[in-house]
Amino acid sequence: MTPSVHATPVDLRPAFGMMHAMSRSILIVDDDPHIRELLDFALTKAGYATRQAEDGVAALAAVEEQAPDLVVLDINMPRLDGLEVCRRLRAQGSTPILFLSSRDDEIDRVLGIELGADDYVVKPFSPREVTARISAILRRSQAAAAAAPAPTSLISHGRLTLDTDGWTARWAGQEAALTVTEFGILKALAAAPTRVFTRDAIIDRLHGPGFAITDRTIDSHVRNLRGKFAALGGLDVIETKAGVGYRLGPCRGEAA
Repeated sequence: MTPSVHATPVDLRPAFGMMHAMSRSILIVDDDPHIRELLDFALTKAGYATRQAEDGVAALAAVEEQAPDLVVLDINMPRLDGLEVCRRLRAQGSTPILFLSSRDDEIDRVLGIELGADDYVVKPFSPREVTARISAILRRSQAAAAAAPAPTSLISHGRLTLDTDGWTARWAGQEAALTVTEFGILKALAAAPTRVFTRDAIIDRLHGPGFAITDRTIDSHVRNLRGKFAALGGLDVIETKAGVGYRLGPCRGEAA
């Protein structure tokens, strides 16, 4: 059954800065042609260049042919589902990914975040919301791409080093391959290493006040960060303060 969407077309150019969107390419991946066309219309109106893929296999082929600036990726698709597509894209690089999911796909959404997706939107959705979230993700990734190579702004804490200009994180000299969202969380914690951040405070740092995202999503990103640094020997990068939130750990490489 095709999920319903708010299909009233709106001109998004004034709201989302068409000039900033120009030349940014979006790959829309969904097996429902109605959803693809709806998003294509909204994103084109917002100034983005769009391409479409009807399933996971076609999506990977489209990325191989020409890498997009962001992928809008449905979870449930034939031949190759969105989770597997996300896994393969993350093995290749850090192209931002926005998941589309049904309301009953909470487990899949959490898994998608853990695999490295930057955000998700639940069906039925508003094209304006999708466009707004894409704009937010691309603003963060554009900041990384535009960062000057020198001089760098470094944050060091124990064995952890963040280059906030180059958007890179290293543990004892080894680079950790982080998504834009993961780096943003770590940067927020590292900028105030003694502060305990609530999940809402982290969301505000990433997206601004009032952005609709769940605590579970932040927990998934933190779990993903811990896993990546643990693989490099960083067992104490982020501490959990029960009932409050998270703060930067001592970063000595010692288990708690």
